[in-house]
Amino acid sequence: MNIFNKFPRTFWVANTIELFERWAWYGFFMLFANYLTGSSDLGGLEFSQSQKGTIMGVGTGILYFLPVLTGAIADRYGYKRVLLLAFAVYVSAFILLPLFSSFAGVFLTYIYLAIGAALFKPVIQATIARTTTEETSSIGFGIFYMMVNVGAFFGPIVTLLFKGSSHLVFYVSAVMVGLNLLILPFYKEPGREGEGNKQPGQSLGETVRSIFLNMAGIFKDIKFILFLLIVAGFWTMYNQLFFTLPVFVAQWVDTSTLYRFFHACMPFISENYSPAPGVMDAEFVTNMDAFYIILFQVLISGLAMRLKPLHSMMAGFLVCSIGMALTFVSQNVLFTLIAILIFGLGEMAGSPKISEYIGRLAPDGKKALYMGYSFIPVFIGNVLAGIVSGVVYQRMSDKVDIAWRFAAENGLQIPKELSANARFEEIARQVNLAPQELTNLLWDTYSPSGIWAVLLGIGLFAVVSLFIYDRIISSKK
Repeated sequence: MNIFNKFPRTFWVANTIELFERWAWYGFFMLFANYLTGSSDLGGLEFSQSQKGTIMGVGTGILYFLPVLTGAIADRYGYKRVLLLAFAVYVSAFILLPLFSSFAGVFLTYIYLAIGAALFKPVIQATIARTTTEETSSIGFGIFYMMVNVGAFFGPIVTLLFKGSSHLVFYVSAVMVGLNLLILPFYKEPGREGEGNKQPGQSLGETVRSIFLNMAGIFKDIKFILFLLIVAGFWTMYNQLFFTLPVFVAQWVDTSTLYRFFHACMPFISENYSPAPGVMDAEFVTNMDAFYIILFQVLISGLAMRLKPLHSMMAGFLVCSIGMALTFVSQNVLFTLIAILIFGLGEMAGSPKISEYIGRLAPDGKKALYMGYSFIPVFIGNVLAGIVSGVVYQRMSDKVDIAWRFAAENGLQIPKELSANARFEEIARQVNLAPQELTNLLWDTYSPSGIWAVLLGIGLFAVVSLFIYDRIISSKK
């Protein structure tokens, strides 16, 4: 326990801020994919998977690209000021987002929300890097990642209670991120970097110019750039947890076994996390990843202390890739839960080490700048994940598209003005099958689970590339 006493107060304040921010973010984000593509009778917007992939991929990608600028701006103008601005953007964006139902309106408002997150991210990670040492960094980033997942778990658990009203889901997130305005006075600048480089009276334009000059210097660090590109493969696979898995579970996985368990043992859960009798919310199932991390993150971080960051990442990425692939293999919800546990164990071993490794690579005086660039692979990963969860998923695995294909092949006449759920029920009625029986028939006939091979291939590519990087590039002095 002595190691916990070595963290300064600002470390714990930053972790508390991160907790509420992640609570707000994941409270809506875990539900976002099904909100965009879900049936209109359940409050969804009925966008196509490709439209969903564009919004979530490009929008979230922008979120992770902007820290390249916002990290350096925070170094120059103050972490606390940037945090205040971030929370103001966050709150207003959460209030605005549910007011739009068109593709353009949702897309642009989501980008505005992404700007708030982009202002926040490099500041809080730089704070963790500045308040940990080589001795405490592994446990410190493990604690940070656990706090991320405490928020990631409780956010959806709370907002799912309000799933009947999409407006309330977003307003709950606005309230949660707004709580950080009450915590912010206790936050102190952790020896902010870049103060010595800032010239009196420097304009914003001059600051942006210096950022791009620094960017040119970053691209000379070949070792760093190669690492970022490799990690982009991991994030492409990882982001399917939010982009694709909730949709896949809602469309294909039979959750009745889980429903019966909770109905018998914990009826509160079956009553509040079920869109219909015998069915559990898909987001409740996928949110078990965060629950597993809350339980095991500190233990896994303690074990990972004995490994070099790159070795821990390789092991983590491999296990994570296997787990993600397995989540798409079966319609059995218990198999899905086990696969999510495998995925989570790999995530716990690998993901926190990315920030730790970049923190060690960063030269003195440029930690926030390098932390800003640490989001570049996440940016690339989100854009590519949007393609996989959009175009690729729609062609290989989307139940709506497959059902339409089935109807056309069998000469069925289905009214287009019906909601997505009503169309599926009408197809089932016309072929004299119950909806679940039609789902099973489509599963056996069209093999939507085949997308598992795509995700495993992406993850293995990242693992092999990181192995080569470790052997050839990283070993060079």
